[in-house]
Amino acid sequence: MAKTSFIERNKRRKRMAKRFAPKRKALKAIANDRSRPAEERFAARLKLSELPRNSSPVRSKNLCDLTGRSRGTYRKFRLSRIKLRELASQGLIPGMVKASW
Repeated sequence: MAKTSFIERNKRRKRMAKRFAPKRKALKAIANDRSRPAEERFAARLKLSELPRNSSPVRSKNLCDLTGRSRGTYRKFRLSRIKLRELASQGLIPGMVKASW
């Protein structure tokens, strides 16, 4: 089980990334547009770097929703491999059965 502070910090990062997403998208579009003057693109890059560091979506981690485990997490289910196996064995994940051959 991950520390509660780590889980909350990650949630804060995701909220901040969602809040700043339109602004980041607009600045990135300006900065990557080759038809604009170099000074304007450079100014957009500077404004982008002035945004909070945690507003970047890359900084948030994929954590298990139940335990907060960061490794071996399936994106589709947002669960760690351990909890996914437990829930699948109990029949709580529809359509997922234990393999046997």
